Amino acid sequence: MTNPLITGIGGVFFRAKDPAALAQWYDDHFGITAMSETQPDPWQQAAGPTVFAPFATDSDYYPAHQQVMLNFRVSDLDQLLEQLRAAGVRIDDNRQEADFGRFAWVYDPEGNKVELWEPL
Repeated sequence: MTNPLITGIGGVFFRAKDPAALAQWYDDHFGITAMSETQPDPWQQAAGPTVFAPFATDSDYYPAHQQVMLNFRVSDLDQLLEQLRAAGVRIDDNRQEADFGRFAWVYDPEGNKVELWEPL
């Protein structure tokens, strides 16, 4: 059942050891600006599918220390991975291809696994 009053994800909120440094990392590498007193304009994302999927507590799809895993839609997975590698970002060696797109994973400076998804 769809609720027409819900129109999308309005924000992603998570804890960080160093929120300012982590926000800067996401801005530097993904162009995602975090709202703050000095940056009042939130990131504007392109329209597209958003997967909402609770996982079992014992799932090994992402590390157990993470309550959530961010998944970003990307337009060119190979180019982004090349840029991230050149910037020294930790990149998982695993890749996945499915009927609905290609996947890769990277880690932010606090060790959070981040999923990158290039839809078909």
